[in-house]
Order: sequence, then structure tokens, then C-alpha cells
Amino acid sequence: MHAYYAARAPYYDAVYLKPERQDDIAFLRRHLPERLQGRDVLEVACGTGYWTQHIAPLARRMVATDGTEEPLEFARLRPGTEAVAFGLADAYELPEELGQFNAAFAGLWLSHVPVQARHAFLRSLHRRLSPGARVLFIDNSTVQLQDFPIEETDAEGNTYQHRPLRDGSVHRVLKNFPTEAELRALIRPVASACTFQSLDNFWWLEYEFNGVIA
Repeated sequence: MHAYYAARAPYYDAVYLKPERQDDIAFLRRHLPERLQGRDVLEVACGTGYWTQHIAPLARRMVATDGTEEPLEFARLRPGTEAVAFGLADAYELPEELGQFNAAFAGLWLSHVPVQARHAFLRSLHRRLSPGARVLFIDNSTVQLQDFPIEETDAEGNTYQHRPLRDGSVHRVLKNFPTEAELRALIRPVASACTFQSLDNFWWLEYEFNGVIA
């Protein structure tokens, strides 16, 4: 998947230009920064920095990480991100050197986390958060399947799409679509409060980290 996102980085923003997504994106651009305003924010899997550029101006401090260098090269050029510390980091082993944060965000990332690795990812993330930290995840709804249907399902229940790129290559991409019930069950041991909102093209999960590394 690293090769896929490295190759797609120059035109990744096209995903945010689809006409049918504009109302949802306007809502998210308006409300995400408000929910993270004044906080020390850790962004995981920031990609080309589309959401970083909207969150950073209202954040007290922001560190944005990704597992692939090519998207980060575009993220660093975004207006409004001059004060953001960008860096390579493994989402499943976020280094202590990043520091501690009272907020975290990941956009269109959780759907790429294998079912069997979800708890490992959350443990990695929560080790970088202080108790009471606000966590926000957004991701695609099943409407996205109209563009890329599920082609494969593995023994763990992970689903895969076959995605073509402009160079003619086709990539096998892990893309899961967890339900609201699955998401709530996933974060129940580590959240003291949780809200879920379903939009037409995206969903939004917000919770308060209770300090438990589960």
C-alpha cells in the first residue's frame, strides 16, 4: 500500500473534489478545526496534508506523521502548515520522541488498518496521549464502494479493492468499512465519552481517551 500512496500523492486531492462530496467536506472543514482548537494535536497518516492545513491554524501545536515520504513532501508545501512538525512514523509504533498530546486526529486511515491490528494501532496512539485527550477519526462511508467495489475478503475479514492509477497500474488496497457498532465496541475500553455521526460520504467518530492502554 505504500507504493500505491506514493504514486498517487501528486493527485491525491482529486478525491476531495468529487461534486457529491462537497457538502460533507464543507461540514468537516468547518467542524474538525473547532473540535481541536487550542490543543496539542497529533495527526496520524496525514498523507498530503489536506486535513492538516485546516486543523493547524487553530491548534496550539501540531505534529503530523505519515508512513510514506512522498505524500509528506506535498504536505510540507500546504499553506497554513508552516508551524507543523511533519515526520515519518510507523502508526503502529509511534515513537516516544514525538511527545505527548491532548488531541489526536486521523482522516481516512482507520479503514486501512487490518482488523487484527486495530488494537495495536490504538495502543500505539494512546501511548502518545494524556488522559482526557480528544480523539477524532473520519473515514469513508460505504458509498465509496460505488467507485471501488470489494474484490476480495481474507480469513480475518479484511476487504480489498483493486484500484487503478493514472500510470495504468492496478493496486490491491486493503479497505475496511467498520460499522458504528464495531467502532463503539473497539473504543469502549479506552473511552469515557463517544459520539458517532454518519454523513452521506463519510463518518465521524469522536471520543475522550480515559487513560487506559488496552
